[in-house]
Amino acid sequence: MAGRALLLGGLLLPGVLLSEAARILTVSLVGGSHHLLMDQVSQILQDHHHNVIMLHQKGNSLITDFTEKETSYQVIPWFPPEDYNKRLKEYVDYFIEEALNGRHTFGKFLDFMKLLGLQCSHFLRRKDIMDILKNENFDLVIIENFDYCSFLVAEKLGKPFVSILSSSFGTIDFGLPCPLSYVPVFHSLLTDHMDFWGRVKNFLMFFNFSRKQWQIQSSYDNAIKEHFPEGSRPVLSNLLKKAELWFVNSDFAFDFARPLLPNTVYVGGLMARPVKPVPQEFENFIAKFGDSGFVLVALGSMVSTVQTQELLREMNGAFANLSQGVIWKCNPYWPKEIKLAANVKIVNWLPQNDLLAHPHIRLFVTHGGMNSIMEAIQHGVPMVGIPLFGDQPENLVRVEAKKFGVSIQLQQIKAETLALKMKQVIEDKRYKSAAVAASIIRSSHPLTPTQRLVGWIDHILQTGGAAHLKPYALQQPWHEQYLLDVILFVLVVTLGTLWLCGKLLGMVARWLCGTRKQKKA
Repeated sequence: MAGRALLLGGLLLPGVLLSEAARILTVSLVGGSHHLLMDQVSQILQDHHHNVIMLHQKGNSLITDFTEKETSYQVIPWFPPEDYNKRLKEYVDYFIEEALNGRHTFGKFLDFMKLLGLQCSHFLRRKDIMDILKNENFDLVIIENFDYCSFLVAEKLGKPFVSILSSSFGTIDFGLPCPLSYVPVFHSLLTDHMDFWGRVKNFLMFFNFSRKQWQIQSSYDNAIKEHFPEGSRPVLSNLLKKAELWFVNSDFAFDFARPLLPNTVYVGGLMARPVKPVPQEFENFIAKFGDSGFVLVALGSMVSTVQTQELLREMNGAFANLSQGVIWKCNPYWPKEIKLAANVKIVNWLPQNDLLAHPHIRLFVTHGGMNSIMEAIQHGVPMVGIPLFGDQPENLVRVEAKKFGVSIQLQQIKAETLALKMKQVIEDKRYKSAAVAASIIRSSHPLTPTQRLVGWIDHILQTGGAAHLKPYALQQPWHEQYLLDVILFVLVVTLGTLWLCGKLLGMVARWLCGTRKQKKA
């Protein structure tokens, strides 16, 4: 207990020492769960007596039931051109449709990132907004990693910045050590336990990942050329390593153990909120099934309203085979051709966190979004995952590897198959035990995610940055970092020495042969 108190005091003391609240800018240029995370970060820092202003791009919430709420922090809104929001929605709808049909194309995603690059140029041309941001003279900028424009905004303002990785590790390279023998490359669908062929696959996919990262970052080249003078144009891959801190929306209970740098901090579970009583309409439904309990089904706000009729039929058929009740977040306009199973309740909104904390919950059927998984781990609920796109397949690889759930591909969903998967997780108590063990790991951290976030931000504000947390490796050229110059030198010296020894041995051999011939003569 004394050690925990010392650690808590060491992280929170800088906040006490700060003579006045810091002026902090948070940047939210992407909607959906990305904005929800930045909203939570902004709210937490405002509640801890900092003066927070959010730069919020409006008009692309990406969540169908998203409604603006009053905030205690100030918001500077920015509205992109209407045609941009229309094109953005078309891309998102396309990604969802492709996921539902089992097709994923990197080319289309690259087009989407190019659209974000164009939007970035448009924003940086807004001199009125940029002047407001410059005049505020912020002490710190907090950005989210998905849209690289956030890094360019921080660089344009010339202020130190902190980045939040909204997904698990691997989606981008920001300088962490990455031993390919046990750290899986993003999209490899490997675990940290790789056999020989797994390591071969991981090694080869590393080069493909690096190429794709370069292509994605190149989408912002025109914005950089337009808004930064020649000679001082930033390189995005270097900007990622310039961040004072990286807060990662994950947790040791979920992710594979891997090397971290001192400026990398887990804050998975930051979205956790106090549990409230479940509304009476849900309690009445749950009570019908007694000790059998219920299953919660939520496939994300972006997908719940676009499920195909065939998918609805198969899922409904699977739920009908369960003895549990099923609360399903789904499009409320149920097709007349499909008879809703008697044990199913469909809603267009549900209190997910409160239902996951309910003592009668038996299973969570999820799309594998990071925030949903963190909530399930918090409450020790086993999962059946149906990944769609993005980091969801990788997230569910970890869920399966940690043995607190299973996954099934969207295209494989048939009523019998999905029912078997759900019964497997409900009836095999090892899944529940693993989920509870993960919950204990997550909840027994010495500091909560909020304390880690606030404590480390206060720390770098007090110390004037995080240079003492960043190794020199982040500034080294790659050939120095991997000792390729040293290896080349040793190789040249070794080969040169062998060549010289060979030459000397040849000369000695020829001399000895010559001496013998003279003696015989």
